[in-house]
Amino acid sequence: MEKLFYKLHRYFKADYHLAVLDMDAGKRWVVKPEASNIAYLKAENAQGKHILIQPAVQGCYLMADDIAVQLLHLHHQFNNGSWKPGRMVIETSPGNYQVWIHASRALNLDEKRYWLKKMHSDPGADPYNRWGRCPGFRNTKQKYCDTSGKYPLAKLIWIDWKLQTLIPKINLPTPPTKTLSLSPLPLEGGVCHALKIHRHHYDRGDESATDFAYTLALFRRGVSQEEVRNRILEQRNDWTNHSGKRSKEAYLKRTIQRAKHLIESTPK
Repeated sequence: MEKLFYKLHRYFKADYHLAVLDMDAGKRWVVKPEASNIAYLKAENAQGKHILIQPAVQGCYLMADDIAVQLLHLHHQFNNGSWKPGRMVIETSPGNYQVWIHASRALNLDEKRYWLKKMHSDPGADPYNRWGRCPGFRNTKQKYCDTSGKYPLAKLIWIDWKLQTLIPKINLPTPPTKTLSLSPLPLEGGVCHALKIHRHHYDRGDESATDFAYTLALFRRGVSQEEVRNRILEQRNDWTNHSGKRSKEAYLKRTIQRAKHLIESTPK
């Protein structure tokens, strides 16, 4: 693992973060990418937490998410099979990849969105404050759990810290302001399937934690923010801590925005 950290240090110029993500609790905390923290990160990962990675200065880096083998060959390799410059390729689950690209110049968000669309990256994985999955740790998303209860290891397939990618400048029209869409995490049947779940299915023994877990589950199934709000209002019985209308609305807004931000910034 120390060798892997050394490679990551070289690729990100020793200026990057690791983070532990607890999806159930809706919490993410940053951890220094130091060898002394490896045992801690492994222990958290073994308990089902996700281990993420992000460059501290993101301008020259962009990440293509949810890339299949065919797109990997098309956009990130030459015809002879060698890798294009500046790439770090991580297999996050069998046949599914994330590709970091180290550009030779800083790119703004509109440019990143343009190029990621050209490369057919996951359209919901917006590059703003984007985290990737750290290689060397297991992808603990429930859908990847096998019959023996094990999760796939995120593997470092290729890394090039010597070269950078030359990305041409383009003139983009100024787009109208709009709200970012939620990252399309597993929908598990879409909105119709969402009708089958209820708040009590996500009981965490705490009203706020239960609301947050239920909100995440609804968002993953494509439910709108207004529908999420209405469901919590209908299905939560104990509002002791938020008895007033203003307090209740402020609480719902915070909960929904936290869940929305977490989903938008969580990698595949």
